[in-house]
Amino acid sequence: MSGLTAPGFPERQVRARARHGAAEAFPESGSYGTALYGEHGEQACEPMDAIDRARLVPPVFVPRRMEKLIDLGHEPVSGDVDLTTVIGGFRSALPVFIAAFGSTRVASGDLGESVARQAGSLGIPMVIGENIVPVSGYGRMADETGSSLLRRIAEYTSAVPDGLGGVVIQQSTEDADAEVWNLVYSDPAARPLMESGRLAFELKVGQGAKPGVGGMTLVPRARAAELAAQYDILDIYDSAEDSVLRCSSPGTFTEEILRQQIRLMRNNYPRCRVWVKLPPTRDVHRAAAVAWAAGADSVTVDGAEGGTGWAPRAFLHQVGLPLAECLDRLDPKDNTLLVSGRIWEGARAVKCLALGASAVGLGRAALVASDEDPEAGLTNFVECLALEMRLLISALGKYQVAEVSAEDIWAGARSKDGSFPQNA
Repeated sequence: MSGLTAPGFPERQVRARARHGAAEAFPESGSYGTALYGEHGEQACEPMDAIDRARLVPPVFVPRRMEKLIDLGHEPVSGDVDLTTVIGGFRSALPVFIAAFGSTRVASGDLGESVARQAGSLGIPMVIGENIVPVSGYGRMADETGSSLLRRIAEYTSAVPDGLGGVVIQQSTEDADAEVWNLVYSDPAARPLMESGRLAFELKVGQGAKPGVGGMTLVPRARAAELAAQYDILDIYDSAEDSVLRCSSPGTFTEEILRQQIRLMRNNYPRCRVWVKLPPTRDVHRAAAVAWAAGADSVTVDGAEGGTGWAPRAFLHQVGLPLAECLDRLDPKDNTLLVSGRIWEGARAVKCLALGASAVGLGRAALVASDEDPEAGLTNFVECLALEMRLLISALGKYQVAEVSAEDIWAGARSKDGSFPQNA
C-alpha cells in the first residue's frame, strides 16, 4: 500500500470492501446464528448529511414486480435487477463512474493507472482530471514515456469491453492554455475511442473541494519567479520546505460564456460527447439549466463533500452547498445529472438516484480501494456496491435504474414546499 489516507472519509470500510468484496455488504459470517443485530448494533459509519440520514422505503404493493414475474415466469429476485444504464452518452455496466482526480502524485502514478485498468474492465466511464498536462506534460501515445493522462487512457482502453464505458478528458481554464483537448483529439491513439463513440470532453467550471477557487499546486521555490506572471504565487511555507503555493484562476463565467463554450465544444470536437462539471454553488440550478439547454450531454455536480485535492481548510469545512441541497435545487427532467460526494456504499448511491441523479461518481473511494489492492481492490469494491444496489432496488419493487424515484425515499420532516431538507 502507498499509505494513502482519507481524513473524514470511511476509509476503514472502503479498504475492507476492497479486500473482501461483496461479503462486506453483510455482517461477518462467523457471527451467523450467534449474535443479535439491531438498529445501531453495527453502524458502519455515522450519518454526515441529509442523504445519510434519509431512508429508502419499500412499498407493500409492487406492480412492477408483478410485471417482472409475468415476464420471467418466476418470482423476481435481486439478481434480476438490471443496473446497465447510459451515462452522458456512454453505455455503462452500472450507474457509476470514476470521478476526476487531478494532477497530484496520489493519482498521477501507478495508482491512477490501477484505477484506469480496473474501471475499464468493469465497463464504467472514467473522467481524467484537469491540470495534468500543465504539470507533467503531454507526450504522444506512441512515445515510450507518455504522460500520466495518456498512460491512464491506454490502461483503460486495453481493458474495457466492447460497447461499454468511455473516457472523459477534463479541461480547466489552465488546461485551455495547454490545448489539452486539441492534443487528445488529434492523437492517433485516441481514434478508437472516438470511432466507437466513447470519448468525451468535460468543461470544468469548478469542484466541491474549493468552489470559486482555481487549482492549487505546490511547486519548487526556484520556479516561483518564472510562474509569477501567470499565477498567484504564495510563499507561505518555511524556506526549508523549498515549496511555494501556485494558485490558478477558476475561470470567468457568465451565462453567455458558458453557452458559447459548450457550442464551441460541439462544433470543434463533433466526434466527442460534451460534459460539464459544476461546483456546489448557490446558482448551480441555473448553471445546469444553461448547460443542458446549450447541448451538454451531461452535467456533473460535485457536492461540498466531494473533492480530493489540495484546498484551504476553510473551504473544505465551510464553503459550498452539501450534495443533498444541490440535488434539491436541481431539476434534471430528461437530462443526465451526475453527482459525486462521499459515495462509498450502495444506500447512499441509490438515494442519490432517487433524488434525480442518473449516476454517481467514485473519487476518494476509488483511490483508497485501489491503494488497498492495486490489482483487484476497485473491482472488489464496485462488486460490493453493485450487490447492495441490486438488493436495495429490488426491495423497492423495481428492476431498472431509471425506475428509482423520489417516492422511494423518506427524509423525515419535510419543509412546507415538500422539498428535501438539508437537515432532515
